[in-house]
Amino acid sequence: MKTILLFTRNGLGDAPEGLQQTLAVKYLSLAAQEEEKPAQIVFYADGVKLVCEGSLVLQWLRVLEAAGVELIVCSTCLEYFGLTDKVRVGNVGGMPGILAALQAAEKVISL
Repeated sequence: MKTILLFTRNGLGDAPEGLQQTLAVKYLSLAAQEEEKPAQIVFYADGVKLVCEGSLVLQWLRVLEAAGVELIVCSTCLEYFGLTDKVRVGNVGGMPGILAALQAAEKVISL
């Protein structure tokens, strides 16, 4: 099943920022160890901060990417936050690529 994870926050869930990031580290570390991994992970809005320098989840995103998980990062969001030069993992693309990925997915999990 083609599953996509969708990150729109700088972490996981609707919680204080520190807790959001702690939960994201835990979730992605477990996802990296699972046999069945998502096909893609999409990052937009505040979620783009997770792929940038200083992010607590970079290690796990690198592991997932090395295992064949495609990481798609919104270029418009990066530009908005002034983070274009800070991306450390993933493929920067536009909303058309994100839309195509979401439409092709069998399952989308919004985190």
